[in-house]
Amino acid sequence: MRDCLGEVRWIAGVDVGFERRNTVTRAAVAVLSFPDLELEEYAISRRPTGFPYVPGLLSFREAPAVLEALEKLRQLPDLLLCDGQGIAHPRRFGIACHLGILTGIPSIGVAKTRLIGRHGKVPDERGSWLPLCDGDEVIGAVLRSRQGVKPLFVSSGHCVSLETALQYVMACVTRFRLPETTRWAHRLASGSC
Repeated sequence: MRDCLGEVRWIAGVDVGFERRNTVTRAAVAVLSFPDLELEEYAISRRPTGFPYVPGLLSFREAPAVLEALEKLRQLPDLLLCDGQGIAHPRRFGIACHLGILTGIPSIGVAKTRLIGRHGKVPDERGSWLPLCDGDEVIGAVLRSRQGVKPLFVSSGHCVSLETALQYVMACVTRFRLPETTRWAHRLASGSC
């Protein structure tokens, strides 16, 4: 995938949680200024969960609420960092791809766990990464965002190359494992903020 994104001044984290025994989908979008990573705006959407839990098809369960939250923003972001997969997906079309295509906003998948693919042992140095491969195809990267923590699984979503995705993810990581965008969105989606 090649880059086709412009200047990034607003970067958003996207995450989804569930309430009331998974009957309500709660999506959060946190927009931060870039590169200083100050929270500028956020939106939360709650809607009845309209799709069952099916591994590999989570976009159908989560995307409608995320799209609703994006519509509530005064300023659309220039880039989305999604808590989930991009092309590191069995169908090469995870939630970061779905959201990017549906909104036209460049997107990156930043997952906490591997869905598919194989990789070697990632060095423990901050910023180290190895390719995540499925067969002969590189589908993402296994990134050590901080020393001594589990790696993240980064993949292109829409209009962002893997190399550029890694640069933006690392630019959003401060002193925690997750990028600040994802940390904010997770707190909002889980109701802990």
